[in-house]
Amino acid sequence: MTEQALTSRTTSHTPEHPPAARPDGDGRTGLPVRLADVEAAQRTLQGVIALTPVEQSRALGRLTGSSVSLKCENLQRAGSFKVRGAYNRMAKLTEAERSLGVVAASAGNHAQGVAVAAAKLGISARIYMPLGVALPKLAATRGHGAEVVLHGHTVDEALAEAKRYADAKGAVFVHPFDNVDVVAGQGTIGLEILEQVPEVDTILMGVGGGGLLAGVAVAVKARARELGREIRIIGVQAENAAAYPPSLAADALVPLTKVSTIADGIAVGSPGQLPFSIIRELVDDVMTVSEDSLARALIFLLERSKMVVEPAGAVGVAALLDGKLTEGGRDPGNTVVVLSGGNIDPMLMLKVIQRGLAAAGRYLVVRMLLDDRPGSLATISRIIAESDANVTGVDHTRVGGSISMGDVAITINMETKGEEHCEQVLGNLRAEGFQPVVIRG
Repeated sequence: MTEQALTSRTTSHTPEHPPAARPDGDGRTGLPVRLADVEAAQRTLQGVIALTPVEQSRALGRLTGSSVSLKCENLQRAGSFKVRGAYNRMAKLTEAERSLGVVAASAGNHAQGVAVAAAKLGISARIYMPLGVALPKLAATRGHGAEVVLHGHTVDEALAEAKRYADAKGAVFVHPFDNVDVVAGQGTIGLEILEQVPEVDTILMGVGGGGLLAGVAVAVKARARELGREIRIIGVQAENAAAYPPSLAADALVPLTKVSTIADGIAVGSPGQLPFSIIRELVDDVMTVSEDSLARALIFLLERSKMVVEPAGAVGVAALLDGKLTEGGRDPGNTVVVLSGGNIDPMLMLKVIQRGLAAAGRYLVVRMLLDDRPGSLATISRIIAESDANVTGVDHTRVGGSISMGDVAITINMETKGEEHCEQVLGNLRAEGFQPVVIRG
């Protein structure tokens, strides 16, 4: 669990002190963020952020039967969309607040977004990160000029220390999602999409605490009403970190008891109160994807789009690859998927690539028991070679609870060519009397 317990500090726009209900684009009241806030944020961010490109994906288009484009926030400054909300929030601080500095807690994108925004605004930033934070993220945050303090073994522990520091020193705590100005800043992505792909029908993106999804929904739904059109907004969560579906069903925040996903950027155990109040009113659907689907999506983006994207940034592509938008013959129309970030630890990438290849049937790991006598391994090697698979690793042991005297356990890693080829290799091994067990994950 990462930043779900965060609480905002000071200033006029916080979850504890929300602004009064205001009319939105069609005269309704109750939403704490409106189109005018997002438009103001866009003006604030001019010259600060990059206008990230939109790239068409013909491969994804063929799968859905319609146009699919990728909004490449993985190419944004600091590698993710987070700088938008952080800068918009911090640009509104008074001179007195700026003089006291800002503080945040994060293991990744939020840390870098705050660091970049602070450097641009000339504000000192203190970022608490857990001791086990990935070295590239630690180096990048320091490289942007922030003071990094390593504390605790989890983000929750770093968060508690950051809040203690804020209370003691008077520094402004910068929340990653539960703040009006942060949500408005993230919503500028929606305005850019409407400018770059005016014919868009569906916008798909990942959701953790909900700041990005809420901000985009506010901007796009209001503009769509002005144009007399319908544009669907869909959020996607990793199924092992999916707090929004039960919360939306209960119409109340339902915290998760456990969060476990490779998509650390959206590994949030409870929705933000402010984003939730918007998402339940404006967002059309929140769906989930598996860890294997996430790994496949990263492989797809690397191979087909030449894009380095972190797991949290690839959840929308995972949903498309799973066919979730076309279930029941639905037509999503012109679709834009937000690739929200590209800050992936190379060590995690190695693991994800292997898992993604395995999920796609292109990497097979099997374990077998065989007689501990000369020639057994040679026979297995022959079968695999004749099956046109490539062995990349072999491990064997004579000890273990399930290994009898006279037996040896062997684990073989192979490169394969898809699910059908995997079944062929397994069938050929079984035909020769072996009993291969496929090792998953």
